[in-house]
Amino acid sequence: MRRLTTTITAVTLRRGLLPLLAALLAAPLGAAHAGGKQNSFGNVAEEAPRYRVYTYRQQNGVVAFSDKVPARQSYSVMEFSCFACNPRSTVNWGSTRLFTQEFATPIDLAARAHGVDPALVRAVIHAESGFNPNARSRKGAIGLMQLMPGTASDMGVSDPTAVQQNIQGGVKYLAMLLAQYKGNVTLATAAYNAGPGAVDKYRGVPPYEETQTYVRRVKLLHDRYRGQS
Repeated sequence: MRRLTTTITAVTLRRGLLPLLAALLAAPLGAAHAGGKQNSFGNVAEEAPRYRVYTYRQQNGVVAFSDKVPARQSYSVMEFSCFACNPRSTVNWGSTRLFTQEFATPIDLAARAHGVDPALVRAVIHAESGFNPNARSRKGAIGLMQLMPGTASDMGVSDPTAVQQNIQGGVKYLAMLLAQYKGNVTLATAAYNAGPGAVDKYRGVPPYEETQTYVRRVKLLHDRYRGQS
């Protein structure tokens, strides 16, 4: 659900530099489990591949991106693992199958309780987990709405593996973000992915390719789900 950024200091590590972040994202860190349950995308296994990018500032002040650990300097690590976040995804998001009936009761109850468009809830679930209630990310995000344990606890969720609780907690969090950004769905979904701190820092959708991709795809899915209601 959230983009992870960790700052580390390197001492004696190998240096490498690629000119474009896009090229780095083309190669996953690890393959998905070959025997994993297929999610709604059909060609994506339950665990999406991870993409790791190292960023650091050169002596001339220009930020560089690398697929290898920079030597003898501070750098940041970005990892991407969200189902709808991979900029190199081959899924046709304009025609991929929609899930208009799955989990109808808990989605409708949560949407009504928190005043959120049920089509948006479906779009976020589709983007986060592909409607797989057993989805679990390598970083510990759980279930349909990919709740991190801390977020689940904050939302009053005692068992994030339980479908109804997971949806209630995720929709409650989404409603809080919508309220924080005065109903702006773009900013709220960006915050759902990258965290509100990143949205506030950049005063808009953060310049992370993962998050920008996620926001675009959620919007497309939202429009499609609204068209089915």
